[in-house]
Amino acid sequence: MKYILMMNCPKTGYETFGAMPKEDIRAHIAFQRAFDRSLRESGVLVSAEGLASPQEAKIVRAGKDGTPVTDGVFPESKEFLAGYWIVDVETAEQAYEIAARASAAPGLGGVPMNIPIEVRQVMSGPPAEFL
Repeated sequence: MKYILMMNCPKTGYETFGAMPKEDIRAHIAFQRAFDRSLRESGVLVSAEGLASPQEAKIVRAGKDGTPVTDGVFPESKEFLAGYWIVDVETAEQAYEIAARASAAPGLGGVPMNIPIEVRQVMSGPPAEFL
């Protein structure tokens, strides 16, 4: 079963992270790279990406004629999606264990950040009752 593990950060998370000492940022990035490598080597990683800051995002809707209409930067929100992993594992518990490992990424002074990681099953299609 595939699961998406979504790393969310608070509204000020990108600024807070960027203000950490460079050695702490390097340690965090080294952790993330090693974590991704371990998932890849174990064969469970399907995809993983970090996302640009919310200030670079746009909301897009279809205009009356179908052309894209953008709505400035991201609307006000308490949290933003910072990145994600898609893993293919046998059980939800395995996805939860992976999420807990990601949550423990080091932050300021190497202290685990305990980042909230949302875990949701990736559906392969709509329920049969709707087909």
